[in-house]
Amino acid sequence: MNPDPSRGLILQHGETVVFMGDSITDAGWRGDSARSLGGGYVAQIADLLAVLHPERSVRIVNHGNSGDRAIELDKRWDEDVIALYPDWISVSIGINDVWRRFAGLVEHAVAIEDYRRLYRGLLERTRARTKAKLILMETSVIGEDLENDTNRYLEMYNQAIHEFAEEFDAIIVPIRNAFRTAIAGRPGFAWTGDGVHPLPPGHMLMAVAWLRAVGALA
Repeated sequence: MNPDPSRGLILQHGETVVFMGDSITDAGWRGDSARSLGGGYVAQIADLLAVLHPERSVRIVNHGNSGDRAIELDKRWDEDVIALYPDWISVSIGINDVWRRFAGLVEHAVAIEDYRRLYRGLLERTRARTKAKLILMETSVIGEDLENDTNRYLEMYNQAIHEFAEEFDAIIVPIRNAFRTAIAGRPGFAWTGDGVHPLPPGHMLMAVAWLRAVGALA
């Protein structure tokens, strides 16, 4: 699904969007007593939607969980996603699946074949049991050098995400390309604090890419 930007925001008044992912999505939402959104791109999306489209009240639910891989998403999908009967589901997963391979934790990494199987299973389960529409986010980065070994390895996972987006008529959010453009355009600027977890500008980069993908920004 590739929305026509000229038609504007595709999220409708009263709809619910559930965000699923790892620590980048999580961003401390459980400690956010005011809104349960955390301090990352999910909260920024909620804020910008309210500012840019005050006429549409869209409910944002953050169910990111630090450390998650596709394996953990599979285990909690029914309770944290399907049980909510959302209108939209935004998925961001893959960093931990790959990072652990390069951190000496190969036994905890998720091989591309398993990643494809698990990710496809989530989408098939969703299609069979809900009417939710899908928003699939590319992975971000592992190190702010997109030519390093980890980021090159991530390309297989992003290719899978693109294939699933086409197969399941999902919106694709080009997070990877957004980071590539930003890193190349502003050398030496810190988008992440540790090569993985975004600093506020990195989260904003993700939020803007997401909002553009759903037609909220030109």
